[in-house]
Amino acid sequence: MIIEITNYYALPGQADAVLAQRRRASEIRARLGLPAGRIFKKIEGTGPDVRWECVFDSRSDYERDLTARGASGEFTRARKDMHTLLERFERNLQEEAG
Repeated sequence: MIIEITNYYALPGQADAVLAQRRRASEIRARLGLPAGRIFKKIEGTGPDVRWECVFDSRSDYERDLTARGASGEFTRARKDMHTLLERFERNLQEEAG
């Protein structure tokens, strides 16, 4: 199992816009036949304003997902739009350590 986690640190005053943009990106994923993933928003403490995560059964499933979203002009535009709202972005792949 592979988990992709993306952390979005909004520019000042842009947290709601980042959340809305992440929701749009997840809707695009669903239209592409990809899992929408789960979206989280910070309610207190330090850390990202918005976090998205998606679970894949295998590394090859993750690679197919990357290929599909990379081939989508609509998803590429959504990604570029997101980066105009961010101070910082992080992507992490993790697996269960057992």
